Amino acid sequence: MTWLITGGAGYIGAHVARTMTEAGERVVVLDDLSAGLPERLEGMPGPRPEAVLVRGSVLDRALVERTLTEHGITGVVHLAARKQVGESVEQPLRYYRENVGGLTVLLEAVVAAGVERFVFSSSAAVYGTPDVDLVTEETPCVPMNPYGETKLTGEWLVRATARATGLSTACLRYFNVAGAAEPRLADTGVFNIVPMFFDALTRGEAPLIFGDDYPTPDGTCVRDYIHVQDLAEAHLAAARRLSGRGGGTSGGSGGGEPGDGVSEPGGDLTLNIGTGRGLSVREMADLVAEITGKREPAARTAPRRAGDPARVVASAELAEKELGWRARHSVRDMITSAWEGWCLRHPGAR
Repeated sequence: MTWLITGGAGYIGAHVARTMTEAGERVVVLDDLSAGLPERLEGMPGPRPEAVLVRGSVLDRALVERTLTEHGITGVVHLAARKQVGESVEQPLRYYRENVGGLTVLLEAVVAAGVERFVFSSSAAVYGTPDVDLVTEETPCVPMNPYGETKLTGEWLVRATARATGLSTACLRYFNVAGAAEPRLADTGVFNIVPMFFDALTRGEAPLIFGDDYPTPDGTCVRDYIHVQDLAEAHLAAARRLSGRGGGTSGGSGGGEPGDGVSEPGGDLTLNIGTGRGLSVREMADLVAEITGKREPAARTAPRRAGDPARVVASAELAEKELGWRARHSVRDMITSAWEGWCLRHPGAR
């Protein structure tokens, strides 16, 4: 098998590429490097230590077709996308053009090339503000911003293509991602909660907690945080499931038997990728302070942000049933590994 990973030089994409090469898969990365770093793909473990990097966009149909053909691609893991909620509100046309338009171009090329397997990177943002303790795959999807809308539209496109062509597909809805498998692969942005807290503390400022009057035990929002390595192993499990080779991964398997029928031609699967455990933003801030040793200045509260639900925690039972996968890292693992990566790029942070 040879897998094309779009966005494979990014934070999540590089972890997926690393995990798949370590497992013996052939990997080709397509990335425009607008957010990705080519050095993330160097010196990977496994029998094929480097993924092949093709620089370009999924919007470039000719490049995509050439890449699929020249490298003999047999499956695609599609992660390339714009992903900032606030930016999507300000630039909805850009988000629909790149996220939905790019996916459309990619699927057209995939079908034309006869590629039979497709794993789509979706998001818990498709659910919007669910009023349930645990979000299942049957929870209604009511996205609250253009980013979430593009991910839900992407799922519709993927599933419609599967029904029409026999493409075997999996859509992975993942929750709040943090951590790093090794320091050089850590998140370099400051858009997610953990690096946002690191950034504030490094600058000697108090991290912000948006809202402390939610109907939760400590009044702050509760979220499901998943280690990026667990997420990468879920992608590998899904890719192998579509290839008919079973879903369990070394170290990441829950030990269960995968469900039936997912690898059949035209099969499709939609799964939450989370832990099933919730942690409040206040608890996260306290853990960050403890692990970094930066207890001052203490986190301070700001007004609520519009559209933030009180609680979003995944039910991950279906992923374990269908893929034989479950998350194995703790939130403490996530923060500790992310801090090592942050300090690598910010030597004065300690």
